[in-house]
Amino acid sequence: MDPSLDTWDFSSPLMSLWINRFYVYLGFAFGISLWICFQIVIRKQLFIFKDKNSREKSVPKATQDLMTNGYISLQKKEVFVSGVKIFYGSQTGTAKGFAASLAEAAASLDLPVAVINLKEYDPDDHLLEEVGKNVDKWLWMLGAHRVVTRGEGDCDVAKSKHGSIEADFRAWKTKFLARLQTLQKGEKKPCDGNCKRGQCESSTEEEPFESTSEEESGTEDHQNPNSVVDVEDLGKIMNCVKKEKREKEQQEEKRSLVRNTVKNEASERRAMITPALREALTKQGYQLIGSHSGVKLCRWTKSMLRGRGGCYKHTFYGIESHRCMETTPSLACANKCVFCWRHHTNPVGTEWRWKMDQPEMILKEAIENHQSMIKQFKGVPGVKEERFEEGMVVKHCALSLVGEPIMYPEINRFLKLLHECKISSFLVTNAQFPVEIRNLKPVTQLYVSVDASTKDSLKKIDRPLFKDFWQRFLDSLKALAAKQQRTVYRLTLVKAWNVDELQAYAELVSLGNPDFIEVKGVTYCGESSASSLTMANVPWHEEVIHFVRDLVDLIPDYEIACEHEHSNCLLIAHKRFKIDSEWWTWIDYNRFQELMQEYEDSGGSATFSAKDYMAKTPHWALFGASERGFDPKDTRYQRKNKSKDISGC
Repeated sequence: MDPSLDTWDFSSPLMSLWINRFYVYLGFAFGISLWICFQIVIRKQLFIFKDKNSREKSVPKATQDLMTNGYISLQKKEVFVSGVKIFYGSQTGTAKGFAASLAEAAASLDLPVAVINLKEYDPDDHLLEEVGKNVDKWLWMLGAHRVVTRGEGDCDVAKSKHGSIEADFRAWKTKFLARLQTLQKGEKKPCDGNCKRGQCESSTEEEPFESTSEEESGTEDHQNPNSVVDVEDLGKIMNCVKKEKREKEQQEEKRSLVRNTVKNEASERRAMITPALREALTKQGYQLIGSHSGVKLCRWTKSMLRGRGGCYKHTFYGIESHRCMETTPSLACANKCVFCWRHHTNPVGTEWRWKMDQPEMILKEAIENHQSMIKQFKGVPGVKEERFEEGMVVKHCALSLVGEPIMYPEINRFLKLLHECKISSFLVTNAQFPVEIRNLKPVTQLYVSVDASTKDSLKKIDRPLFKDFWQRFLDSLKALAAKQQRTVYRLTLVKAWNVDELQAYAELVSLGNPDFIEVKGVTYCGESSASSLTMANVPWHEEVIHFVRDLVDLIPDYEIACEHEHSNCLLIAHKRFKIDSEWWTWIDYNRFQELMQEYEDSGGSATFSAKDYMAKTPHWALFGASERGFDPKDTRYQRKNKSKDISGC
């Protein structure tokens, strides 16, 4: 051993500290770190406390008193509001005035304010836009929704908007709108002298507004800080704020601005086609017209231009498919059918509340846009020159593009313009507007979509917005029975959904007594988040034939007349169109135009019936013919890698 080591005394405390000096250094470093973190936390808490005090000083004293008294617990949770939207529905103007006053109070707190009349508000176009935003921020804004009722407690404006949100199946698929259910409440409003005493009781209806007062819930003194602010509490806050702000003349300018905004919004109707809707429909090939109309080139128009066969209307009724214009004066619809081939991009509504374009402009631009799309086929290989020239002159108009054409307030004027241009009219309605059907002037052929035969299945398949949809449906069929011109039931078969209701369908046929019944298998248009329809719901053509045979057995006044195999469609016709064992389901279009001219010249007194303009059906179009509905003048087109011949492009 080295003798120098004997001089070290390893048992001394200093030597122990020296040997373990690294642990000592580590302890000091850890302690300093804790001290620094503690100081940071203290300073941060102090900053938050000072900031909170400064904000409380900026809030009026009366508002602070109300918040501390339990009306609203803003101290318990910081709330950041990016803006306020105030919705109102009014018949007498009381709710409108309240909304304007509430807007003034909110504006005094330097918050952006938007006052919206429910009559001009479309949930389909606006509410879904809020999904991507912070839900909690917008709940309070939508909570400021005041509906005052009078008389029997009905506020038609508010109820129609509530119904359109509640009935729209897409609404409750989002977190935002699911939480909006809690905001749909009514409010009792005492008499304020604007009506007769005893006649201004609050609404007693349980739907669509439900009473959820604090007395019923038992949470008056223990309001959840995350709950929606009650409208009555907002009224108390507003009253106190108004008292403090009346003395400040500088707020008068803001109040006048808000009042003018409300008046302007109430006096102006918005366009049906929003920028987002315009972009979506344009991508789908629509040529949009004005603020609510559209036109699109049908695939069968392209097919017949090439001599590859026409649509089922060509087989059943003698339409020239290459001269048919598919359009609509209203993109809006009152249903959201599961088989909608537009994937629900069109707006919905139960009444017309948009800007309205004149029918002369709609027809003019529809023809121009249709001709423009036809011109694009000039010189395309396979397009027949003579049919191209014929296609530039519109002879038929199918008002079945999308939406509900009969909703258009000037539909009769539009039809009259069509007939003046010698254009036949094929109008399709979803059987939800019986009054409009009764008031409809003669058309070449009027369709009613009969997508189901029972109330439950109709609700499941069509998903209508009207709460009284079934009664409207039945009334529409009765209105159809009163028409003298050609009428058609249009049945769309959805496998496993509506193919087992034969007896109920037979009863509906006796109710509307249509001239013809089109039975067609549903067309699958691809996956859609708005529908659960799959290829499994599409029936085979043989299954459609089997359904039609069974249905005809239950309606003795009808027989199977025509077939169009490629469209998976058959035509059932009333026996009055079978003369001397020959079917007369086609239309004499020139004769129809002559009859319409006589009708107009006589002021509507020279009426006519469907048999006055019928024409003989060719043999190839009849059910059981070897052509299966394919016009022998055209050439059947066979796609590559397909063993089966298919007409059309």
